[in-house]
Amino acid sequence: MATDDLMTRALDALGDDAPLSVEAIHSLTDAAHVPEPMTIAEVADLLDISPHTLRYYERAGLVEVARDGYGHRVYDAAAVRRLVFLTRMRLSGMPMRDLQHYVALVDAGTETVPERLDMLLEHRDTIRRRIRELTLSLAATEYKIATYGGSTGPDVQDL
Repeated sequence: MATDDLMTRALDALGDDAPLSVEAIHSLTDAAHVPEPMTIAEVADLLDISPHTLRYYERAGLVEVARDGYGHRVYDAAAVRRLVFLTRMRLSGMPMRDLQHYVALVDAGTETVPERLDMLLEHRDTIRRRIRELTLSLAATEYKIATYGGSTGPDVQDL
C-alpha cells in the first residue's frame, strides 16, 4: 500500500468535515496495520519510495534495520513508524541534514526535547509559509481557469 493510499485511508477515517489532526498521522503509523517483519520491498511499496531510498536512509543514520540470517533487511513496526515520520518530513521540505540532526537528538534521549521542539516549531513556520505560497498559486491558477471559461472549485472565492 503506497503512502498516498495510507493518507487516503487516514483522511477517510477523519471524514470530509473533520479538522486535520494528529489522529490522521497516528492511523498511518498504527502498528496493528503493519505486518511484522517486513522486507525492504514491502516497506518500499507501503511508503511509495524506492528500496534505494530506504537503503540511503539507513546509511544516513536515520533508521536502524535488523538483518535476518541471510543478511536481508527486516523492518519492524518501530522502523516503519520512523520511516512514515521521515517521509512526511521530507515531503514537507525538511532537508536531510536537519532530519539527521533531529534523529540524532531523538536517539540521544529526553534531555534533547527542547531542541527538538525548537526544530519542529521552525519547520512548522516553514510549512505554513509554503502553504500560503501554494494557496496564492492556487488562486492564480483558479483565476486563469475562470478566465478561460472553466469552472473553479466550490472552495474558491471570486477573484
